[in-house]
Amino acid sequence: MTKAKDAAALRLAPLDTPTDLRANAVPEISGALNILLADMFALYLKTKNFHWHVSGPHFRDYHLLLDEQADQLFATTDVIAERVRKLGGTTVRSIGHIARLQRVLDNDAEYVTPLDMLAELREDNARLVDRMRETHGVCDERGDIATASFLEVWIDEGERRAWFLFEASRVGEAAER
Repeated sequence: MTKAKDAAALRLAPLDTPTDLRANAVPEISGALNILLADMFALYLKTKNFHWHVSGPHFRDYHLLLDEQADQLFATTDVIAERVRKLGGTTVRSIGHIARLQRVLDNDAEYVTPLDMLAELREDNARLVDRMRETHGVCDERGDIATASFLEVWIDEGERRAWFLFEASRVGEAAER
């Protein structure tokens, strides 16, 4: 019976992950990461939307590029969420929670030209990079070296996504003229 009571107590216990960061650092860093996580999910879904709906003479190239970029964004989401939990924070719990936090704008248009898709995603990725740099600053101020290290990799990945989208749209512009 003691084990059952212990198990019941654990189910009701708050999530309290130990960390060596100062107490005020956890809500600041986890809050910034949760907003970043919402942006990653929103950009992932927008990228998949464009992947599913791209058309035209460069269909295969754009379709594969957007699928690769979506996979990279999605892979990052779990790392961000687990990092929040390692710090002792809690993370997003639903699509509604993501919608309340996201800064990446949705695109529900019936039709978007391929070049407009690439341009919009390029700008979204560039803004995401800027926001990751801001989050890196929060981590630096609070002494969270591990999260800052992750962010450096994600910043590089975001810059690469923006670069590929830029170059792909330049080729598309020349080919469509």
